[in-house]
Amino acid sequence: MSNPKLEVLTPQNSQLIFIDHQPQMAFGVQSIDRQVLKNNTVALAKAAKVFNIPTTITTVETEAFSGHTYPELLDVFPEKEILERSSMNSWDDQKVRDALKANGKKKVIVAGLWTEVCNTTFALCAMLEGDYEIYMVSDASGGTSKEAHDQAMARMIQAGVVPVTWQQVLLEWQRDWARKETYDGVMAIVKEHSGAYGMGVDYAYTMVHKAPERTSTQHKVLAAVPANK
Repeated sequence: MSNPKLEVLTPQNSQLIFIDHQPQMAFGVQSIDRQVLKNNTVALAKAAKVFNIPTTITTVETEAFSGHTYPELLDVFPEKEILERSSMNSWDDQKVRDALKANGKKKVIVAGLWTEVCNTTFALCAMLEGDYEIYMVSDASGGTSKEAHDQAMARMIQAGVVPVTWQQVLLEWQRDWARKETYDGVMAIVKEHSGAYGMGVDYAYTMVHKAPERTSTQHKVLAAVPANK
């Protein structure tokens, strides 16, 4: 029998769910810098948009406690319905189960808050009751402490969850730089969200390939004035 975990992620076999990327949930995150967390989450969303990955966004107790989803995340998917819940476990909500089923992909990529609660319970139930394969994006998820996040990841891995990072998912979807239909979109994400890697791409484009600078406005450069010594 073949092992489905040996299959790489592709745009054809993947779907994605964002769980509770809301401010009050982010306030409690201590396992990762929260600005980095937002950067990684939005980058993952943009990657899903480039590759047309079926995506679900679900929230918990928005008005009563958690607040609204990151606006930067929502803006990637304008007019997408948000699946509100009362349960900490997204799997408990029929709307979420229906959305996953309608997307028709067994490989479910998961990013959410908090790792040790909402991510873990969803992952275990989705595997047990829904026969899904779960890929947990560790750097687009966060826990209330590093230990809480790490132990939750360890528990899920022992149960069969596959740990991944957002950039790993992006590049696995791309797979081959000859795929020009998604090349520019991937490079745009890299330049904006991939830190030193993105700066390196900007450098190569402008200094090696002499592409124009990636700015929305032009800036006049005044020539250097040598020191009078």
